[in-house]
Amino acid sequence: MKTPFSPLCRHAAHLCLAVLLLSLSACHDDVPSVSSEEPGTEGEETTELSDAYHDKIRTAPYPKIDNELYLNPPPLIVPQSMKTGERLLFELSRSKDFNTTETMRSEADEWCIFNPHRKLETGIWYWRFRQADTHGTPQGEWSEPYHFEVPDETPVFVTPAFSEFQSRMPHSYPRLHCYLDPKIETARLNVKSHREYKMLTGRAQDALNTDYTTMNPNENTGTLCIHTQSLYDAWHLTQDDKYNDCMYRLLRQMLAYPVSDALLFASNFASTDIAICYARIYDQLYNRLTPDERAAIEKLMMRVLRWYYPQHCGTQENHIFDNHFWQQNMRVIFQCALLLYDNTVYADEVLPMLKYYYELWTARAPASGFNRDGVWHNGSGYFNANLETLHYMPMLFSYVTGTDFLQHPWYKSAGRSLVYTWPPHSKSSGFGDGSEQGDEPARQRVAFADFLARELNDSYAGWYASECDDTMQGDRLFRLYRMCSTRRYDTSLPADAAKMVWYEDTGEVTMHSCLTDTEKDVNLSFRSSTFGSGSHTTSSQNAFNLLFKGKEIYRSSGYYLNFNDAHNLMSYRHSRAHNTILVNGIGQPYSTRGYGNIMRTLEGAHITYCLGDASKAYCGISDDPMWVQAFERAGITQTPENGFGETPLTKYRRHVLMLHPEGIVLIYDELEASEPVTYDWLLHSPSQLSLNKELLTINHADYKSGYTVVTQLFCNNPVSMSLTDRFLVNPDPATMKAGETYPNQWHMTARIEREDKTRILAVIQVNAGNTAPQIIRKTGGTLTVGKWTINVELDASRPAALNIIHSDNPVHFSYGKESPTLNGVLYPREHSMSSLLYDETGGEYKVVEVIDQLPASTRIAR
Repeated sequence: MKTPFSPLCRHAAHLCLAVLLLSLSACHDDVPSVSSEEPGTEGEETTELSDAYHDKIRTAPYPKIDNELYLNPPPLIVPQSMKTGERLLFELSRSKDFNTTETMRSEADEWCIFNPHRKLETGIWYWRFRQADTHGTPQGEWSEPYHFEVPDETPVFVTPAFSEFQSRMPHSYPRLHCYLDPKIETARLNVKSHREYKMLTGRAQDALNTDYTTMNPNENTGTLCIHTQSLYDAWHLTQDDKYNDCMYRLLRQMLAYPVSDALLFASNFASTDIAICYARIYDQLYNRLTPDERAAIEKLMMRVLRWYYPQHCGTQENHIFDNHFWQQNMRVIFQCALLLYDNTVYADEVLPMLKYYYELWTARAPASGFNRDGVWHNGSGYFNANLETLHYMPMLFSYVTGTDFLQHPWYKSAGRSLVYTWPPHSKSSGFGDGSEQGDEPARQRVAFADFLARELNDSYAGWYASECDDTMQGDRLFRLYRMCSTRRYDTSLPADAAKMVWYEDTGEVTMHSCLTDTEKDVNLSFRSSTFGSGSHTTSSQNAFNLLFKGKEIYRSSGYYLNFNDAHNLMSYRHSRAHNTILVNGIGQPYSTRGYGNIMRTLEGAHITYCLGDASKAYCGISDDPMWVQAFERAGITQTPENGFGETPLTKYRRHVLMLHPEGIVLIYDELEASEPVTYDWLLHSPSQLSLNKELLTINHADYKSGYTVVTQLFCNNPVSMSLTDRFLVNPDPATMKAGETYPNQWHMTARIEREDKTRILAVIQVNAGNTAPQIIRKTGGTLTVGKWTINVELDASRPAALNIIHSDNPVHFSYGKESPTLNGVLYPREHSMSSLLYDETGGEYKVVEVIDQLPASTRIAR
């Protein structure tokens, strides 16, 4: 399934994707006669991944000719290491000599980005940069010119220049939520009849009931954050002075306990937690505060701005994704600057800061700036931590500038992504830290869907919010917005909702057998990502998760209790904790270098398919200083005995298919190394598994939930199977939450020893109730599963091949060199080793043939 903004064909240095669409009649007899001549017998038509991952810290200017653009216009980014002066100047032109009248020239700024803020015409563009001193005077020569191509099909998203934002910024207080001003008066008229009124005032009552005179505010920052937000929201909607009076009492107590640098800068979250409390009070009580009280708050906010702006400037535009910064810190720092930009004492200092964060957002947000998918590359678990910022920043920018920042492709795709990656009434099927937590979508997530539905009339988001309506009412982050905004949107899931969605930029695929009915839905997610493994992602390239009835069958194991303790490092983040493979017991490093890519997808009414390539993922130890320090603190060495190091792996291509409507899942692996190795094929479950080692089956029965699962492995090489319910490193009791239990989980290893090449096919059958799994009948390389016939090449000395047909429906999947036969007529494969599907799409049968597609990359450059 292509995302709406993705071009049909992508070009980098070489042709990366070829798609052939031949419309065929739904009737077998009408397949057109074609030549029986075999296509050429050239070698395997697969594409080499060549440094396609994202650098954690940018090392080369972006964009260059080999960088496919994510948006038109792209930001121009200079690595911080290449900025040797105080400021930078940029030029952008259609002319390589930069001598035409349309050449754009930037102001001299302290940061390393330039946003054109206009659509670029299709064709080749040139850009360069130059150092400047603090006064903007050019220093030295221009850099070498870089050039890039703007294809016609690149999605267009143009943001206004900062000058437009500056000219329309509010000058009165309160201003933090000025985007609600046109609606708030009407909301106040009916506030008491709103269904969330009691929740609004109930939370504020907690603050009213607090005796602040007995509190040391510096020891209760978390409470202050909640209370200031509750009082702020309640006063804005009710205008009741009791909330203002309470806020003022709180401020006086806060000012009685001056904040030391040691506390304010104990961590970046500590800084912004404290700063937002003062910022809300300043915004709400501005006209009531004495000059001394204002000055005290202003000084604290300026301490935060002066501390962090020099750290951010030049760094954040070149960092792939600093989690804390984008989750909260950027928003709060921007809010402080917004409150002070026109202050007579601080304006000259603050206005450049405000401009930097505005330009940074337009260049690198949302979701790293290199992600149009609507999903979070760090996983579904940490997505919730970003939602307040993802709401606030575009709403503020849209209101002030008059340009809709929610038209960014990421936001337009987000509603559908919410639905597929964490369906209603289900656990998450996603990856990343914390993704295993929660039995249904979190309230912030549902509230974000409601926000998208209101602002974009997104029917996916509307359906999601309506399905989880009771959950949404408990959310406090978006309550002020919800109570000021009319709730009118489509709540019906689109009739053409797909069985599969491919998130091309993020590197994930989700498949569903019955999306609208959780009790019938087989939900598979697959990850192979150019964002690699690190930060809140895990070493899970070419891994899959499988859910049924909204419950976990097979998924990544372990518990996210601490970011870098021994359990996290060895039994949660490590590849041994995911449904992927190990090579000589070694997994993927915690690094963006340990990456993969989803190379192909196909979708029909009866078969959905994707192919991931993790051949580059097993590339050594984790050399990121953050992880090196974590290993040292945990007393763990990165040795092969602990699962870290170099491997001789040369190929790891995983084909994943779901057969509909049964929801049968097939996993076909091609594994190769430059020398004989031990391959471990891994499978994890939170529920008890059992083995039949003779039949190579893994059995799972959950009679309480009403399902059984049988997975059977097929391989030409000897396979030994083992099972344990023990972690390599148990969770640390010191990090466990009170009242929570952390039971052991089940881990299956299928081991193939002393082989350089091997092939493995897994057939997974999920059945409701007491329905028995279908017997798999095998004759040579042919398997029969009910009405499905699977021909698979398991001899690793021969070219890989997989062919699937159905006895009743004219559906055919084919991967390999040979041309398939459709109803007795040879269909000439256009490309050797392509993946081909003849299936019903949009009411008619078609043939779709695909070969490898390289990802859009921010790194490839020549």
